[in-house]
Amino acid sequence: MQTVRLLLDEDVPVQLLEPLRRLLPGHKVDHVQGLGWKGKPDHFLLADAAARGYDVLVTNDSGQMDSPKECRDIRDSGIHHTRYRMLDGLDGLALAMGAVLAAIRPIVRELASVGAQRLVVVQGIAPGKRHTTVDPAVDPPRYWPTRAGQPVRPRAQRSRHP
Repeated sequence: MQTVRLLLDEDVPVQLLEPLRRLLPGHKVDHVQGLGWKGKPDHFLLADAAARGYDVLVTNDSGQMDSPKECRDIRDSGIHHTRYRMLDGLDGLALAMGAVLAAIRPIVRELASVGAQRLVVVQGIAPGKRHTTVDPAVDPPRYWPTRAGQPVRPRAQRSRHP
């Protein structure tokens, strides 16, 4: 597989940089902040990223696709455009990071094998409860250690039929 060069836009939390680097060994992942490009208008950012050989821009700026000028700039750059949505707050950050981290390896594999520019939308993880909680005092797992004299798992009462 060829090396893919990813550039994280300034609206992508910098906390995503190292996990992406770990998930994508053999590929290059940079953040605009590390390049000194923070605040650079998208028109120039895209042109400079293309000139430096970046293949993919990762952003959560979904408004880019609503602007004819920005769409033209993206097209003209030839860079794959990968975007995701991020809700506010720490929970929003966690959901966005989870979605991007879960999707990025298949995205990079796909983009490494195509010849023409692609627009990618990462499917978000919906807010809500994503776990279950068990009280072992009420519903212990089968081999849960208990206090002396108590059964490992309470047995259901058997009904007697005449």
